[in-house]
Amino acid sequence: MIEERAERRGYQVEILLVFAVTLGLSGLRSLVRLLDSLLQPKPLNQQSVAINVPQARFDLLDLIAQLLSVVQLAAWGGLGLYLLWRSGIRLKALGLDRTRVGPDALGSLGLAAVIGIPGLVFYLIAWKLGFNLAVQPSTLDESWWRSVVLVLSAAGNAWAEEVLVVGFLITRLKQLGWRDNTALLASAVLRGSYHLYQGFGGFVGNVVMGLVFGKVWQRTNRLWVLIVAHTLLDVVAFVGYTLLRGTVSWLP
Repeated sequence: MIEERAERRGYQVEILLVFAVTLGLSGLRSLVRLLDSLLQPKPLNQQSVAINVPQARFDLLDLIAQLLSVVQLAAWGGLGLYLLWRSGIRLKALGLDRTRVGPDALGSLGLAAVIGIPGLVFYLIAWKLGFNLAVQPSTLDESWWRSVVLVLSAAGNAWAEEVLVVGFLITRLKQLGWRDNTALLASAVLRGSYHLYQGFGGFVGNVVMGLVFGKVWQRTNRLWVLIVAHTLLDVVAFVGYTLLRGTVSWLP
């Protein structure tokens, strides 16, 4: 009984510390940024926010800084996996093995389509109605490495978010005795929180995405499906925006 209580307390502390240095802290910063936007004299849809931005004035230094950000995202996801592994949970139990490459790939394509098309429509409606800022997926200068970095950034975001917010968090909450739907809701709200900087539409849209992604994982235990689907969504958004910006009238 004492050991079980100590294990539960350890999991609680673990969750707090992991998200205090990763996406939970990002959620609090995102809330501050939204409040700052709301206090501006302009309405939300007349303000803009960029996701991938230059981090240095010199081209080579900017490339290094961008790659370091990708490494940080990879490390965040790796931390979650390591903690689960140390507690006896094998990667195969999370769906990170290579036994179902074909079905996982098809599932990722389907999931990306289910989320991506309605998500874009929802964003445009929220922006037009004034509930969202104009989101610019990338403002990186034109360079030989821009597309490569954007793809890596998409993969890094997907890896960190799906491993931590779905695989790690839902697993730990289940070990703490939370019901499946309650853990799913907590995961989805956390996902929405670190997108608050985009506006209320960004929050709601990502909560819905979190509910769908989390439910898919709860039913299939295939985390690769979520990671690849999320990567595809971000690649289309990041790279597609750089190619279409200025040529498509409805893009901010």
